Amino acid sequence: MKLKEYCVIEENDKIIVENVHDFNPVHIFECGQCFRWVKQPDGSYIGVVRDRVVKVRYRSGMLEIHNSTSNDFLDIWYDYFDLGRDYSEIKGLIAKDEIMKKAVEFGSGIRLLRQDLWEMIISFILSSNNIIPRIIKIIDSISRTYGKKIDFEGKSYYTFPCIDGFMNSDLEKLEICRAGYRCKYIVKTLEMMEKTTVKISNFQELGLEAARKKLMEFPGVGPKVADCILLFSGIRFDVFPTDVWVKRVVEELYFGREVSFKEIQEFAKSYFGPLAGFAQQYLFFYAREKKIGVKK
Repeated sequence: MKLKEYCVIEENDKIIVENVHDFNPVHIFECGQCFRWVKQPDGSYIGVVRDRVVKVRYRSGMLEIHNSTSNDFLDIWYDYFDLGRDYSEIKGLIAKDEIMKKAVEFGSGIRLLRQDLWEMIISFILSSNNIIPRIIKIIDSISRTYGKKIDFEGKSYYTFPCIDGFMNSDLEKLEICRAGYRCKYIVKTLEMMEKTTVKISNFQELGLEAARKKLMEFPGVGPKVADCILLFSGIRFDVFPTDVWVKRVVEELYFGREVSFKEIQEFAKSYFGPLAGFAQQYLFFYAREKKIGVKK
C-alpha cells in the first residue's frame, strides 16, 4: 500500500512503513508529551493507544509497528504520529537563531503526537506539580484500575479508561492510585462531565482563547496545563506551554533577565507564530537534557 511518500508493507503481524523521516522514538516518547510508552531492553517502545498495544521500532527511514495492520496505519498511526506533516520544513522555519538551531538539532526526531483529548485532560491534571516518572506510574495505576486488559507478548497491559469507564466504577478506588490531592480534581472533572457542564466534543471548533477558557473550567487546569492539553491532543499548535521552569529557560536563553509570564507568551506568539508549540517542544527537550534553567 502506498500513501503519498510512504510505502506500507504488512507482514507477520506487523507493518513496516518506508520513507519515514524526522522520527526518533527516544525524542518522541521522552520529550514530555506522553506517558504511556515504555522503552524496552532492545531499544523498542511498547505503548497503549486507544484499544491497541503496539511495539514501535525505527531505523534508517523504516518505522516498524508490531501488532498492527495496514488498515491500522490509515485509521490510527498516520494521524497519531502526525505523518502528514513535513517536519523538515517546520524545523527550518523555527531554527531562526543559534539557540533554536541547537535545540532542533538536538531533538531532530521529535514529532508531536495527536493523542486522545480525554486522556490528555486527565494526564495533565495529574501532571500538576509532579514529575514524569511519578505521572507514568499514576496513569498506569489508573489504567489498571479502570481500563480494559489487553495481553501482548505474554504481558498484560491496560487501556486508558474512557469517561464511562470511570463513571461506572467506584471512584473511591482513585485513592489507591496515589494521585494525592489530584484525585479530587479528577472526581470533580468526572462530575462536571456527567452533568455536561463542559463538553469536549467541540473543542476543535473553538478559537484558542475560548478553548483555553473551557479547559480551565476543569479543576486543576491552569493556563499551562490547558496549553499542554491543546498541544498534545493536536488541537492547537500555536500555544507555548509555560511553567516556572520553562519561564526560567526562556529568560536565560533569550532575555537575560526576569520577565513575566505574559511577556513569555507575547514573545512566543510574535517570534514563532503558529509554530510556537513545535518550538516549545524542541526547546523544552533540549533545555531539560542540557539542564538549562536549573536553579544553581
